[in-house]
Amino acid sequence: MLKNMKAEELEILSYADLTELILKEENKTFPTAELFRKICDLLEYSNEEYTDKIGDYYTSLTTDKRFVFLDNKWDLREKTPIDIVLDDDLEDEEEIEEIEQLDSDIVDEYEEDIDSIVEDEELDDDELDDLSILTDEELEEN
Repeated sequence: MLKNMKAEELEILSYADLTELILKEENKTFPTAELFRKICDLLEYSNEEYTDKIGDYYTSLTTDKRFVFLDNKWDLREKTPIDIVLDDDLEDEEEIEEIEQLDSDIVDEYEEDIDSIVEDEELDDDELDDLSILTDEELEEN
């Protein structure tokens, strides 16, 4: 389909429209660079144009609701159903309170640690800037 289109027809389509056609025609997922290379080949862009425009291309895909980015590859959202599963167990108020208390305890513990370091070490402002509280995600990574 795309290969049968004339250059003039291809040029009036947006990058997102071309991406949609490629994903439908090829029926598989692609990383950003490979998708944009296919578009550049269709539009007969030079390597310099590819380099200059790939950032804008990526932005156009991230803001277009037709596409989803999973496992470092783009696919059509219509082919990727997203199920939202609600955990009814969390609706129990006692559990919610327990979770909130745990979060509060963790924050309190970090604040106490920082206070004790400041008192023990008498850090100056530059050293205080180097201290940070890790997020849950950062803790899981370690």
